[in-house]
Amino acid sequence: MTLRQNRAKNNLNEGKIVSVPMGPLNGDLIEHFGPLGFDAIWLEGEHGPVDFNNIPDLTRACDLWNMTPIVRVHQNEPATIYRTFDLGAQGITVPHVNTKKEALSVVDSGKFAPLGNRGSFTSRQGIGVKNYYSQANDQTMLIILIEDIVAVNNLDEILEVENIDVFFVAPGDLAQTMGYPGEAGRTEVKKVVAEAIKKITSSGRTAGTLAGTDAVGEYIDLGARFFSFSYLPWLAEGAEKFHEAVTKAVR
Repeated sequence: MTLRQNRAKNNLNEGKIVSVPMGPLNGDLIEHFGPLGFDAIWLEGEHGPVDFNNIPDLTRACDLWNMTPIVRVHQNEPATIYRTFDLGAQGITVPHVNTKKEALSVVDSGKFAPLGNRGSFTSRQGIGVKNYYSQANDQTMLIILIEDIVAVNNLDEILEVENIDVFFVAPGDLAQTMGYPGEAGRTEVKKVVAEAIKKITSSGRTAGTLAGTDAVGEYIDLGARFFSFSYLPWLAEGAEKFHEAVTKAVR
């Protein structure tokens, strides 16, 4: 057995754009995404029902199509992070990382020595793999969310932390901490997002953000390379077109 490669991480390292659907909640739906060409699946453990009980099977469904399973955990806590890796995640997204110290904690929890102090255990991804510990750090992915205005203000020092794969600027919570709850599309918020992405990119690090079909080109131009998105607008658009077709046919 050889260690499964982290498709999303490897593609980022090659300078490619990585796109990640958010929120599929069962293996059947994940498998439907498999032939559609996406690099990874975002499994929602902060705002959704993904937990330690179902991570193994959800990540197996990702493995079938060589899609990187990325789990957003609910807190920056060591055991939560390394247990999620142990159960089969290849990537971890950590919310509300606001300081250099908090970013260093993510690395310490998510990487084996000498890079960190991840608890010593063989992940589901490492079953049957010789020398797992010497290979695992290269194939695990760490993503931190820059989603509070305090994090934006501390961005220079946060960017000093090594072994973070993606600095993800999240507009929703950012809007709230700027005093505009529910207004992620507000001009002032979009300006801060854009400036943060440019700063991340100019520092030589990888920037990510949430973007739909209409906005992704704009953020690529700013330098972002990692994108998550909700598939629900596609569902709504398909439903709307179907209802329109029915209405026209009836008339």
